[in-house]
Amino acid sequence: MQRYFVEPEAIQNGAVTITGDDVKHIVRVLRMEAGEQVIVCDGVGHAYLVELTELGGEQVVGRIMEQLADTAEPRVKITLAQGLPKGDKMDLIVQKGTEVGISRFVPLEMARCIVQYDQKKEQKRRERWQKIAKEAAEQAHRTLIPSVGIGMTLKQLVGNLDGFDLVLVPYEGEKARGLREVLQEHPDVGHICVVIGPEGGISEAEIETALAAGAIPVTLGPRILRTETAGLVTAACICYQVGEMGG
Repeated sequence: MQRYFVEPEAIQNGAVTITGDDVKHIVRVLRMEAGEQVIVCDGVGHAYLVELTELGGEQVVGRIMEQLADTAEPRVKITLAQGLPKGDKMDLIVQKGTEVGISRFVPLEMARCIVQYDQKKEQKRRERWQKIAKEAAEQAHRTLIPSVGIGMTLKQLVGNLDGFDLVLVPYEGEKARGLREVLQEHPDVGHICVVIGPEGGISEAEIETALAAGAIPVTLGPRILRTETAGLVTAACICYQVGEMGG
């Protein structure tokens, strides 16, 4: 069944109003008709079974038939602070990270980033990444759309870690302490931040900055993962460890 996201205020008095690009998808692409059903999510954790009643060129209206007990959201919230990669790798990271269960993405400007941070282009890039997150959330049957935060430096990030129970830094220089070991030591965490370096990795100075702020370096094993792979693997391992991957 097709799934769409709307703003919470689009749901009022038992009715849902869908606007924007989703109208074209419903009316022109899928050629739906009144009486057909879709799932609508308000983006803050609620999902509804909706019967379409009015289909127009600018909006689609439906009536709520029931609220669904949706359990697609992981109990552990994962923020991925990703060193900005080159090319369109961030598109892939946001898309696949949303599918895995990441709750928030933070683009990081780091010492070894190949791509230079451009504040003038930031808004358009964030809008694209947010759209990718929305589409991936619909496909993955999530009830929340992960947010894409504003770009920041590692120093700015470590100055705002109060909301996290655990901060992990997968680091090729760490040989002893593994991800599973650390997760086993912290079985009841609610919000984890994962810091991933860019193509060139995390510098020693950045590791020292992260450690001084309480971050824990971990190894992901003997193989070196690409920047666009490391965060996804870490998030998947976290979800598996807490029983969110069918385990």
